[in-house]
Amino acid sequence: MIKAVAMLSTLAVLAAYPRAAEQTLKGQISDSLCGAKHEEAAEGQGKMPDRDCTLACVRGGSKFALVVDGKVFQIANQDLEDLKTHAGHTVMVTGELNGQTITVSKIVMP
Repeated sequence: MIKAVAMLSTLAVLAAYPRAAEQTLKGQISDSLCGAKHEEAAEGQGKMPDRDCTLACVRGGSKFALVVDGKVFQIANQDLEDLKTHAGHTVMVTGELNGQTITVSKIVMP
């Protein structure tokens, strides 16, 4: 009986803090330094392709980000291999959105 009461209490607490529902957003995998706008490469080398710029910035310490209609969302799970695969691509990202941060569960090309 005590276990049942404890379990119900735990469930009540968890219900008070619902998880964010998964959402799907269409946007571009970019990086936190460039965000929505990739600038000209250093030393007058011209504009790098978005993919190359994103990967170079991430190698330099920037974090992957998702840009949706000019708005930059931080990506919580930076170790997701699909981020490298789709760097610079326009994709459909599914994940839990919490404020300006998304925890990605799936990335697919539209």
